[in-house]
Amino acid sequence: MRRRKRHLKDDEEMNITAFMNLMVILVPFLLITAVFSKIAILELNIPKGAGGADKNKKAELQLQIVVRENLIDIRNGGAGSIKQFKVNNEEASWQKLSDLLVKLKNKFPDKQDVTILIEPDVSYQLMVKVMDRARTANIILPGMTVETVDLFPAISIGDAPVLRQQGGRK
Repeated sequence: MRRRKRHLKDDEEMNITAFMNLMVILVPFLLITAVFSKIAILELNIPKGAGGADKNKKAELQLQIVVRENLIDIRNGGAGSIKQFKVNNEEASWQKLSDLLVKLKNKFPDKQDVTILIEPDVSYQLMVKVMDRARTANIILPGMTVETVDLFPAISIGDAPVLRQQGGRK
């Protein structure tokens, strides 16, 4: 009788067939779906310093877009303001900004970089919208075809200069 009990207590092998079947299905599925996931990364740069410029070099555009809570100011570095736009959600005003940037790109075709200076209170959506407008533009060609062109893809971001209030206060 003792022999019979000892014989019944032998260890059984673990059945992993169901687990292996699951892995055979799951691994190819994960590999196939991984192709469809895309992460959009926008490379940003640190603004270049103004020092060390060659005086004999012809005047070059140092494009800056200053984004304030209620104003977008297109500037040429230290040379001053080119044009200002009120911030609103109308597509016509955004189209004017794109048109101006396209004109600047046509005038300076080799220019690739732009510095976007942003006030701390500016919304994230406004910042992204300005960056998108500075990077590319849609141009309507004859025959009503739309072409996307690169404008200034090398974007640098910094803090907007503080406006001086009247009365000597900052």
